[in-house]
Amino acid sequence: MANHKSALKRIRSSEAKRVVNRYQHKTTRNAVKKLRELTDKKEAEALFPSVVSMLDRLAKKNIIHANKAANLKSGLAKHVASL
Repeated sequence: MANHKSALKRIRSSEAKRVVNRYQHKTTRNAVKKLRELTDKKEAEALFPSVVSMLDRLAKKNIIHANKAANLKSGLAKHVASL
């Protein structure tokens, strides 16, 4: 157990951040999966910018690595172009 007030606050704040990060990461993974399953080019092109935005946001906050975000965006762009 933490001995200092600041350590207790750090535990509370890091838990709150963990919950938010987990929610955003899971939501983005679901959006990526949904985009990969699409077969209609129009729908995919409409969803693509929002998924890219989500990935960029995660990379900016260091929830995922910047290179991972870039690789995912590249793969999704190829998928959308191939439809």
